[in-house]
Amino acid sequence: MSFIIEDFRQSSIDNWYWFQEALSPAEIELLEKLQANIPFKQAVINGSAHDLEEYRKSEIKWLPQHQDECRWLYEKFVNMVTEANRSLWNFELTGIFDDLQYTVYHEGGGHYDWHMDIGSGVFSRRKISITVQLSDPDEYEGGDFEFLLGKDITKLPRKKGCAIIFPSFFLHRVAPVTKGVRKSLVLWIAGQPYR
Repeated sequence: MSFIIEDFRQSSIDNWYWFQEALSPAEIELLEKLQANIPFKQAVINGSAHDLEEYRKSEIKWLPQHQDECRWLYEKFVNMVTEANRSLWNFELTGIFDDLQYTVYHEGGGHYDWHMDIGSGVFSRRKISITVQLSDPDEYEGGDFEFLLGKDITKLPRKKGCAIIFPSFFLHRVAPVTKGVRKSLVLWIAGQPYR
């Protein structure tokens, strides 16, 4: 699968990449059908729910790699990440350790405070993160996906179907949703640990 050059935007200042139409409306509709029968779980941090709601308040479900109906999503995202990595970072990538995460942030403060997608253990191998916007911007208020780059907060595009691709060590957050529901899809691409 290939992408037309005009279909992406590169941020040379902030060193992140985005595709305006990573998923079409028809693909988002298919995705919604795929996830419908998978049960939600409360999102946790490093396997712990201790003092969770202050830091992260959302519901998640996982779309398994081994499920044939999901394979097209994994292939599409790997192609996008490969393009971004060749253009910007040249990280040594080895594959996917985590399944696709479908996330819902509800009004009344659904959020995920400042964090990086890397950490200890298996999380130390995350090199590139990709987040795909599944909600129309008019369907919710608040809920901005943001980077903290130096002292500057950068609000990322909210267009339905767009994908943001960035190094997993970027500090980022989902600001509290004050009205409506924000949905997204997240995947992490792994590589050798930094050394």
